[in-house]
Amino acid sequence: MNTAVSLPEFITVSNCEGIATITLDRPDKRNAINDQMRAELIAAFTDADADTEVRGIILTGAGKSFCSGGDIAGMRARLEAPSGEVAFNGWKRQKSTHRGVAAIHGVTKPVIAAINGDAYGLGLDMALACDFIIAAEGSEMSMSFIKRGLVSDGGGMYFLPRRVGLPKAKELIFSAKVMATAEALAIGLIDRVAAPGALLDEAHAWAKELTVGSATAIALTKEIIDKTFERSDEEIFALGRKAQAVCYTTAEHRKAVEDFLNKLSK
Repeated sequence: MNTAVSLPEFITVSNCEGIATITLDRPDKRNAINDQMRAELIAAFTDADADTEVRGIILTGAGKSFCSGGDIAGMRARLEAPSGEVAFNGWKRQKSTHRGVAAIHGVTKPVIAAINGDAYGLGLDMALACDFIIAAEGSEMSMSFIKRGLVSDGGGMYFLPRRVGLPKAKELIFSAKVMATAEALAIGLIDRVAAPGALLDEAHAWAKELTVGSATAIALTKEIIDKTFERSDEEIFALGRKAQAVCYTTAEHRKAVEDFLNKLSK
């Protein structure tokens, strides 16, 4: 059974078979992110993470775009503030932006970005914050910040080099190059390209594959593996030991062992 609940105005959440689909729902603005939408997005990811019935999450967009980036009207309003307040106001907005990205990246469950159209600037940054990316054929992606005289502020400078390597990340950011799905797949920016008309079906099937195991083990693995580029091998081993000790105590582990031994005894 598929049920849908609309959060106020700009985000829609649906749940089906343990997979929550969070949709950026501002299609008339190409799903550009404004302050209210960001707050609703944070709430949606926080709720999905806390819901024990949800095992995986898909992030997608309504209409023809995934997300065109930050709302330009909001940028203009920021510039109209008194000159002595621009920097501090910008700093506060950046904290809000980073809370949104952290809400996506920090979820304890697998997250798939299902790019259904253009993903530019902050939109692409948000997709990169997800664990996996699948894109519909015909989608376009660009680290477009430089065209606005800005740096990548939604985590792209952290996530992008981890996907495509440092030189390629610099090239994509400095040039603001627009990429089609074939090139994005070839360089590892995205992981899969969906068949025409099948984006959400394929994303949902993939999410089901990724969530068949122990939710506890997946959450602990995700938290540790996301730190492997910053930590030494011994630090990762230590985190793994602690996580494994937790797994030893779970009902999921006990049942898996008992089921395996019972199968051998037959």
